[in-house]
Amino acid sequence: MNIVDLVQSQVIASVKEEEDIEKAINSTSNIVFLLTGNLLNMTEHLDRLKSAQKSVFIHIDFIEGLSNTKSAIKYIAKKWKPSGIITTKSSLIKFAKEEKLMVIQRMFLIDHTALKKGISICETFAPDAIEVLPGLMPNIIDHLTHRINLPIIAGGLISSKEDITKGLEAGALAMSTGNPALWNFDI
Repeated sequence: MNIVDLVQSQVIASVKEEEDIEKAINSTSNIVFLLTGNLLNMTEHLDRLKSAQKSVFIHIDFIEGLSNTKSAIKYIAKKWKPSGIITTKSSLIKFAKEEKLMVIQRMFLIDHTALKKGISICETFAPDAIEVLPGLMPNIIDHLTHRINLPIIAGGLISSKEDITKGLEAGALAMSTGNPALWNFDI
């Protein structure tokens, strides 16, 4: 399976607070980016989300007690079994792919240098998709869709249905948002 086949709702629930997990479970978003939790409660969070038929991507840079190592990736793949991971660390892509996890490379596009580096990372490490932040950049999303042959997820600073629509119209596969009020925007 690939990320494009997973996307049913083009709004991805990006859960930053544990109290929002229940909102993600009850949302129409079928994909959840989990940006909270720790080694002690992650199994419970994943079990709840998976039992609600959600595909879960763990942002390993935000999970308390988890290091960015090959061993951590192996543990995630064998014990937690999410759909995949999200990371800003391109060096972890190879390890995750070896463990049959999908990988979303998160990029902060703050200037032209970051944009060029992001394109280079995609060409070198071949993640399954990229998440670009901030997501309020339709022109940049359009530019990337013509430069990189990868699905693009845009997130960060998404605060309205209009933001979601503009990003999708620019070519994003989906939009991730931490705002639970937008998780039921059915697209």
